[in-house]
Amino acid sequence: SEKLYTASPGLVNGLQARTFGVWTLLSSVIRCLCAIDIRNRTLYYITLFTFFLALVHFLSEVFIYHTAALTIGIMAPLMVASFSILGMLIGLQYLEVEALSQNKKKN
Repeated sequence: SEKLYTASPGLVNGLQARTFGVWTLLSSVIRCLCAIDIRNRTLYYITLFTFFLALVHFLSEVFIYHTAALTIGIMAPLMVASFSILGMLIGLQYLEVEALSQNKKKN
């Protein structure tokens, strides 16, 4: 949290830092589970949502709440979230094509 919320570090306390840490851990567990079971559509959408949530969070901290400055500490998660969303949206098309081909094989 010290490297992210550099614009107003006085607004971040220990409880918020720990909550952010738990949220990051939960997101990483969801993302790892999706990587293991990539064909699980529900898990895929939940994982995609975690990246959207991260992107909205970091953008709001920079542009709405002004608690984070556009430093490398905030740019890194913004780039990871953005590229991950893009990659998952592209991957979603392949996931849907695969589901359609499996349905044709069953019929």
